Formats: sequence, structure tokens, C-alpha cells
Amino acid sequence: MFERVLIANRGEIACRVIRTCRRLGIHTIAVYSEADKDAQHVRVADEAWPIGGPRPADSYLRGDAILDVAKKSGAQAIHPGYGFLSENTAFARACTDAGVVFIGPRPESIDAMGSKAAAKALMEHHQVPLVPGYHGENQDGAFLAEQARKTGFPLMIKAAAGGGGKGMRIVRAEKEFADALASAQREAASSFGDTRVILERYVEHPRHIEFQVFGDTHGHVIHLNERECSAQRRYQKVLEETPSPFLTPERRKAMGEAAVAAAKAVNYVGAGTVEFIVGQDGTFFFMEMNTRLQVEHPVTEETLGLDLVEWQLRIASGETLPLQQEQVHARGHAIEVRLYAEDPDQNFLPGSGKLRTLKLPAPSRHVRLDGGVVEGDTVTIFYDPMIAKLIVYDADRTQALQRMREALAECEIVGPKSNIAFLERLVRHPVVVEARIDTSYLDRHLDEFLTGDAAPSDHVLFAAATTALLHDECAIAAHALHGSDPHSPWSRADAWRIGHAGKRIVALSLREQRYEIEAHGHDGHYQLQHGESHCDVHGARHQNGVLSARFDGEGLRFAIHADAQRVSLHDADGQRYSFVRTAAFAWESKQGSGGNQIIAPMPGRVVLVKANVGDQVEEGQELLVMEAMKMELALKAPRSGTIENISATQGEFVEADAVLVRFKS
Repeated sequence: MFERVLIANRGEIACRVIRTCRRLGIHTIAVYSEADKDAQHVRVADEAWPIGGPRPADSYLRGDAILDVAKKSGAQAIHPGYGFLSENTAFARACTDAGVVFIGPRPESIDAMGSKAAAKALMEHHQVPLVPGYHGENQDGAFLAEQARKTGFPLMIKAAAGGGGKGMRIVRAEKEFADALASAQREAASSFGDTRVILERYVEHPRHIEFQVFGDTHGHVIHLNERECSAQRRYQKVLEETPSPFLTPERRKAMGEAAVAAAKAVNYVGAGTVEFIVGQDGTFFFMEMNTRLQVEHPVTEETLGLDLVEWQLRIASGETLPLQQEQVHARGHAIEVRLYAEDPDQNFLPGSGKLRTLKLPAPSRHVRLDGGVVEGDTVTIFYDPMIAKLIVYDADRTQALQRMREALAECEIVGPKSNIAFLERLVRHPVVVEARIDTSYLDRHLDEFLTGDAAPSDHVLFAAATTALLHDECAIAAHALHGSDPHSPWSRADAWRIGHAGKRIVALSLREQRYEIEAHGHDGHYQLQHGESHCDVHGARHQNGVLSARFDGEGLRFAIHADAQRVSLHDADGQRYSFVRTAAFAWESKQGSGGNQIIAPMPGRVVLVKANVGDQVEEGQELLVMEAMKMELALKAPRSGTIENISATQGEFVEADAVLVRFKS
């Protein structure tokens, strides 16, 4: 076994690899960019070395800098994690040439599967089922258009060197093909430095099921069962689980054998994932092979009781596979979701900023957290905005889903906006509960999973106000204990006044809507009023994140987080409401731009300018395309009018809130 391992990655996966190495007594060496000098993977590693600027191209994609650190630090092996250099053939070869073990497959295997086109040709030769389409070398636009006509519509354009949904477009009509091709090639060039694409017949309402495979240097290859990843948005996985509720034992056996055949075709060594598209009738087709550890590997670990990173380390050091195929036995059900700094109600716009509050459920046999940040850390603009992976495990799928609901309810993030409420709606939705979801369902019915503008009920407002009152009373009482007269009536939070009953106003804001609740009483007994609605509250107690009280005689319980700035709660249906507390006698409405300008929603690079000064444009017309946090953002005209000024140029990096386009008044 290795004694010193360098992790050529950052964030959650670097911390994940470090945990296993520490358990095995392996000295860990981290690398970090300027943006990550205070990151958690730097703090938990045994030693850490700087490798360059904040952008990936200046740091985590610099194989030469990483190998230089490996040489200086005495690393015997490099674990690439996933992303960055994990599937880079040149880096894998450079490691070998430098006498450092690359903890991953042979460069030849990465080459064979790194190109979707080459992988399809290889799978075709080994009788692995393929979706009809084109995966050749001719990339002429007119030729590709002809191949698209032959394949038939709808079809999928995919970046040949891609993954993670980058450079992918669905085309439903021939007239849409040219624009979709140009967009896919542009994104492919930005993400992978390669504009080549392949074409595939688009399977309507497919499921996405992948198999974890492992091979060793002694010629053994097995699979470790499947993971279903059919809950996707824009080809990005949202929820992963194992076992798949769709597979029968016969389908599982056939797909597992096909996955092993695919791995053997390239003499595979280490951890890999063979991904399949599965039709509603159970017919399956090879999609691609990822020659690395996958983000969703924890669900496999939870049901098999294995540590796949330990398997990677042992196999890379020359050991044989720890198990044979017939020894692989799964128990229970595991589900994973990813907590992201993003705003689902704003087209999942990635966010950045300091995590002022980060409350997550306590780890247990049923709850696992894999993260790379803690409260007080900053989500930067330079990398993926994932905050943590939340994994739950239980005896069956029904119980695992309930575990996930409970775990998500305990999560609270203050700082950048998050997708927690979206995930809560997802795991309660009938199409997920009944295991009927397909890969495009979320894109077709996204409004069913968004919070929207639904107003909170009076019960929700009264519960939030009650918690705010209890919090303030507790805070003032604690402060009074340190004063000169803790029993003074002026040291109370019940609005006591001489000669008349005290009245307080609790002001709450939700999605820019202000709510005022009048309150009389104290110490858990209140008379509340909102508009024409009244409520008598008795016996209110807020302990351990739970409010219990009698509302007009009815005993109710709410999961609630509260502090001086906000109140977050769930109603009886599991709907999350996050109120901001505002001044009781002051309110300033948010002033907009009046529709006369387009501003950058976040820092990023302008990749396309599609208008000129003086152009007359229509409302909703796409004027610019930005690239930010690994995704393209289309910026559209807020109204019809004439463009007065464009202050952005193609290729320029702009800061958040920079004015990019201005309209004539």
C-alpha cells in the first residue's frame, strides 16, 4: 500500500479521499489554488501546496504544477478525484513517466472511452447495444445535417469529448439543427477544448441507469450493481439511488453483463461507470463510460458496505479485487441528493458568497454527509457551487425517502440561495415516490417542483410570528441577566407599557412581500392578528428546532429554525418557507432598473454578443450569452426598444451587476 498520496482535486472529493487515506494510515498531500487557500481540503490534509491562480486553467488543470508538487513532496501516487484531470490521458501518461502511480485506469482505456465516438465504435465491435446515430470523424456542418436527417428526429447532439451534460442539445425538427449544433459546439469547445460531436436518436421518456464496474491489473472485472439517475435537469443528475426500482433481476443481470463486457473491451483497471439509456419497455443502450469515480458513488457504498476509494488505492497498488461477482450482495436502499448554492426560482442560477449559516443533519447509520465546506466558508465563482452531498440509507425505498425528507428538513443555509426547497418538493412528488420519473420529466414539468409565488397560510404566518416572539423574549432575558436590574419591567420583550396592554408588530418578508402580524401577550401565550385573521396561541415552546403550541385550541407542531434575522419553517405538507425579519416600522421596496438595462447576474465571461448599438429588439430576444460557473446563461431583452449602448465584448470577463446593455429611454 502507498505511504504518501497526492490528491489532485479540491472540495468534497478531496476531503472524501483524505478520509479514507487517513483511516488506512496514508499521508495525504493536497494542492490548492489562490481561491482555495483557506478551503477545507487544505485544512484536513497532512500537507498542502499552492499550484496557481483561482481559475481551473491556472491551477487544478495544470498537470505540470501538480507533478512538480508530487516530486517535491515525495508522493508515490496521485488520486485525481473526478472532474479536472481525472480523465486526461496526457496527465495519466505524465504520471507514469514521472514514476508516480495514477490512481485510475490505464491511459489507453481513458483514450478509448474518452471520446464518445470512439467508445461507440468499440462497443459496436463488442456487441454492446447502441442507440442508432452517427459517431464518425467527419464534422462538416452540411454532412452532420445530412446524418441528422438519416438518423431522424428527435435526436440528441452530444459533445464527443464531453460529459456532465455539457455540449448536449435535443433537436426535434430539422430547422432547429444548425443553431443547436453551433451552440453545442461552442459549449463543447469551452468545456473540453474539442468541438467534435456525435448524433444519436433521442429515446423518448428514457431512464438513466448506470453500473459501477471495477477491474484489477490481474484481468478481473466485476460490477457492483446499478444506480438509477433518471431524475435530471438539463442532463445534470439531481437524485441518484440504488437499487433501481425499475430493474427486474433479469434486466439487472443482462445490463450488468453488458457493463462488464464494455469494461473488458478496454482492459479496464480501477473504478469506472458504464451508463445506459433504458426505454420504457426495458430495452437498454450503451451511452458512455466514465473512466473515474462518480459523484454518486456513496449510494453504492452504503448498500454494499464498501469503501470504493479504498478499492481504488488497493488496486492501484497491485492488489486483486477484494470480491468476486457472486460475492457482491446489496442490502437496503440508498438515495443521494446534492445541496447546491443556486436559485431554482431564477432558472437555477448558480450563487456564490459566504455561508453565514450552514446547518446539516447529524451523521448516523442512516444519514451520511460528504462535503467540502463548513459554516463561514465561501462558495466561490470559480468552481462548481456544490455545498454537500446528502446520502440516506434504510431497509427499503419507502423508508429511505422518508429519511431523506427528514434530513432535508433539518438543513438550513443562509448566504447564497440554495436548492433545498426544490429537493424537498422533489422527494415528495408522486412521480418520484412512485418511481415513474424519466430523464426529461423535470424539464417538462419544472413548475411542479418550484416554490413559485404561493402566499403562506395564516397558520404558517402565526407559527413564524410565535417563534420570532419566543426568540426575542429569550434573547432579551439572557441579556438582562447581565444587567444591573434583571427584574426591571423595562427588561422584558412583551411591549409592556403603563396603563395599557402592550402590542408588538412582527414584520416578516417572503419573496419581497411584507407581512405584519400584531401580537399581544408574552411567554408562549399570545393573541395574534394578521389582516382580518385572529389566533389565540397558548403553551408555545421552541426547542431543538421544533415549535409546539395550541393554535385556537388545536395542538400543532412545526419544524422551525429562527434567529434575529430570519425564520424558516415547514408546513404540514412539507413546504418550506424562509422569512426574513424586517424592521416593524420601516420598509423600503426594492428599486428595479425600469427595464432600461441588462446587468450581469453573476461574474462570468461573455461568450457571444448577438446585437449591435442601434438595433431595434423585441422583449425576450436573446442579446448576449454568458458563461458562468460551468453553464451558459442567455441574457434577454427586458422590453422592446432600441439599444443605446453595449459595454460588453465577446470573450470579456465581467463582474456581477455590471451593466452590459443599455436601452434608450
